[in-house]
Amino acid sequence: MRRFLLSLLVFTNALSTVPTYAQTPEQDAGLLTPPTSEYARGTVIRILKEEADDTIPGLERTVQIVELRIVTGAEKGTLFQTENGILNNRDDMRLHIGETVTLEKLTKMNGDVMYIIREKYRIPSIIFLVIVFVALAFVFGGLTGVTSLLGLAVSILILTFFVVPQIVGGANPLFVSLLGSFAIACTSLYLAHGFHKRTSIALLSTLTTLGIAALLAVFFVRTAKLFGMGTEESMLLQFGQLSEVNLQGLLLGGIIIGCLGVLDDITTAQTAAIDEIGKANPNMTFKELHKAGMSVGREHIASLINTLALAYVGASLPLLLLFTIQNDTPLWIIANSEFLAEEIIRTLVGSSTLLFAVPISTWFAAWFLRNDRMKPSLHRGHGHHH
Repeated sequence: MRRFLLSLLVFTNALSTVPTYAQTPEQDAGLLTPPTSEYARGTVIRILKEEADDTIPGLERTVQIVELRIVTGAEKGTLFQTENGILNNRDDMRLHIGETVTLEKLTKMNGDVMYIIREKYRIPSIIFLVIVFVALAFVFGGLTGVTSLLGLAVSILILTFFVVPQIVGGANPLFVSLLGSFAIACTSLYLAHGFHKRTSIALLSTLTTLGIAALLAVFFVRTAKLFGMGTEESMLLQFGQLSEVNLQGLLLGGIIIGCLGVLDDITTAQTAAIDEIGKANPNMTFKELHKAGMSVGREHIASLINTLALAYVGASLPLLLLFTIQNDTPLWIIANSEFLAEEIIRTLVGSSTLLFAVPISTWFAAWFLRNDRMKPSLHRGHGHHH
């Protein structure tokens, strides 16, 4: 709770530094009504003034007074002045002439309207970067790269239009996430890797391991006595219309979906490796194929466990830094916190899932692909006998 309050204070201070306030001094008087969720975009026309602001002790803050023109919505063309806060002289927070920002419209009880700067407008940049990514996928991956993007798109659609609405509607987050993960695996694997036998083997391995991952997640989370309240976002869900969401189930569902991405990689790679090894030496037995596949798989495990742990640490780095400045908090208290425990459990479940994925996918691939190669030789042997 202490960390939540600290983060909330930092968040509140940040809000007070970015935006601005009134269109006219008279509009500063009067209370605001609840948010109306009306938004618009505005373009910076002039920078009227920029000066240091020392109203908040211990916080280095610069304030820009800017003039903007609203470029969308019913009030398009309206000019108004507001302020933009810059923390620690950060140039990325500074506004420049011609720059576009997002605005939130707030209405006061006396009927006056004010616009607050929310953020810099990023959508065009994001679209450009997506195009660059798609181009890179096509250049380096060819048709396979493009179909992989289609698989990614399907995954996002399933999460957006099935998993999230079902959880919001009150369904069990773990069950819905597991069902959604099965659907994602069944569609994205074939789109990304084609309708081949080894894709089907990878899918079988993925679905089998996902079931084990669900059992591991439940066991690890309950053993660690986690409630799913390790992040501020989870705590905020306890207010409003989502207050009935099962946070522990949400944590479990998130772990399952996170495991799926890693499973896709290891099951397809293992199956492909065994298939290529078998093609290089068609006379290899099941035992020989399995041994060769496990040798490759162990190397894969070593790299992926490290990758998985670093991915979770990287995502949580800002809050980990907040922990380090709490010098009055003992290390064992920090290690015992639900936030840190959740990240540890995510890593442990994901890594444990990998440990199961390698032997499972290796066994399935060696068995089914070995049988395919043995059938012709058996058939020829039978003909020669007669």
